[in-house]
Amino acid sequence: MKELKDYVRTIPNFPEEGIMFRDITSVLQDPDGFKLAIDEMTRLVADLDFDVVLGAESRGFIFSAPIAYQRGKALVPVRKKGKLPCDTVEVEYDLEYGKAVLEMHKDAIKPGQKVLLVDDLMATGGTIEAMIKLVEQLGGEVAGILVLMELKGLKGRERLSKYRLDAAISYEGK
Repeated sequence: MKELKDYVRTIPNFPEEGIMFRDITSVLQDPDGFKLAIDEMTRLVADLDFDVVLGAESRGFIFSAPIAYQRGKALVPVRKKGKLPCDTVEVEYDLEYGKAVLEMHKDAIKPGQKVLLVDDLMATGGTIEAMIKLVEQLGGEVAGILVLMELKGLKGRERLSKYRLDAAISYEGK
């Protein structure tokens, strides 16, 4: 039986020399791989108490939706600036080569709600840190962070050390 890592395609030297790009499309394109990813991610948080699943645009949506469905929880999208139609809260954060802004609806999280943050990848932790700020800005509590893949060499886990973080796959490098 294949392991989840077996479904991830690795592309050397992309987008630049020395980088090992971990491609999740190969997981999504294989029904067994996709099912294994969702089942493993859901298993990792089986003991976690939360009310809402927060999914990061765009690949975080792919994993957050079935997890919310399986656990019978609400799903809240976190989007890039200008994509949501109602009143929003926003946070600016740093990217490797610039800045970005994430938004979510002001009424998406109620004070005291426990929130599970879901994304496909955790590298430096910047996107997840921005999501945490949005949740806390609305009075929510981060119950945990769940990612398909973690790149340990970029030290995102250290940046987010005060939060529970579960990763279905971990890679030592960048």
